[in-house]
Amino acid sequence: MLSVYFTLFITFFKIGLFAFGGGYAVISLIQHDIVDMHPEWDISLQEFANIVAISQSTPGPIGINAATYVGFSATQSWIGAAIATSALVLPSFIIMTAICIFLKKLSGNLWLQQALAGLRPATIGLIASAALMLCNKEIFIDYKSYAIFAVALPLSLYKKIHPMWIIIAAGIAGLILY
Repeated sequence: MLSVYFTLFITFFKIGLFAFGGGYAVISLIQHDIVDMHPEWDISLQEFANIVAISQSTPGPIGINAATYVGFSATQSWIGAAIATSALVLPSFIIMTAICIFLKKLSGNLWLQQALAGLRPATIGLIASAALMLCNKEIFIDYKSYAIFAVALPLSLYKKIHPMWIIIAAGIAGLILY
């Protein structure tokens, strides 16, 4: 059992090292490591899609929520959930602490500014990868979902309706249509 905790820590620490762009950017990394690289944790692609859906609907960052859920699923204990969550956050904590210490020295550095500019397209690619991963033949988004999106997007962009009301209305529409 100790090796499961160690593997969880190493897996999520590694994911945390490359978690540029927030939770949605890290979803494809988590999916690859959890579903493809660790079949012993018995989390299928369909279950991972459920993890993503649950992580989106619960308060907090999606990547952290997914790590917590996977950690619990892999070990059936809160200790596994805590280890996975901590390991995902630890690299960011270490890196941000180091950057804060040297911020004045690094703030005008052209190399750093160019490196961060180079990360922006990679982040967009990771988010697109997460979206495409969720739109596969096992998890098909039908015309009803597109219809809800087609109504919600203009309401959000042009009518400036609060996102909370749009989410509630989309949920009600989903209940009615499905």
